[in-house]
Amino acid sequence: MNPAASLALAPGFADPESDGQALFRAVLEAMSHPGRILRPGCDLSPPRPFPSLAGAVALTLCDAETPLWLDPRFAAAAGWLRFHCGAPIVEAAEQAIFAFLDGAALPEGMDAFPAGSALAPEDGVTLVIAVEALGQGQDFILSGPGIVGEVLLSVSGLSPRFWRQRRQQEGLFPMGRDAILVAPDGLVGLPRTTRCREG
Repeated sequence: MNPAASLALAPGFADPESDGQALFRAVLEAMSHPGRILRPGCDLSPPRPFPSLAGAVALTLCDAETPLWLDPRFAAAAGWLRFHCGAPIVEAAEQAIFAFLDGAALPEGMDAFPAGSALAPEDGVTLVIAVEALGQGQDFILSGPGIVGEVLLSVSGLSPRFWRQRRQQEGLFPMGRDAILVAPDGLVGLPRTTRCREG
């Protein structure tokens, strides 16, 4: 068996139904309470350096109807994602429904990822962004639906380009791009309605 095929056949969830449901509940809670760090635990080993929790999000939310854009740094996981999700991997950011990104080196063309339209805001992309850590690093103050008052979120390993793009889309609602930040031990949801400023 060639190395690429071996990586593609690396195991997915040990118990797809139970593990997928647990991760789905964690993502749902994270998106309902922006800025709240969820630590669902994840015993998953996708091809490195693709993060374990990013892989869990993909196996839970992606299927043959959700085209993926994959950061070139995560190219080793392409076969694994196709095998376990059945999701097509696209080269054009404009075609993506989900995009898996390295937070420390975000692409310049972040605006190329779809924000949906006034008639179909659900076509906006979900950005799944790998960061070094949650709960430490640079401080940001979040507000908006799902947040009582304001909440402080600290993130390490996330390019300032992300926060600039977030501020630029604040006037687009109901259009916009949702985001899930994934660290080695936790995740945070940032729906398009969440506003942010430096703390």
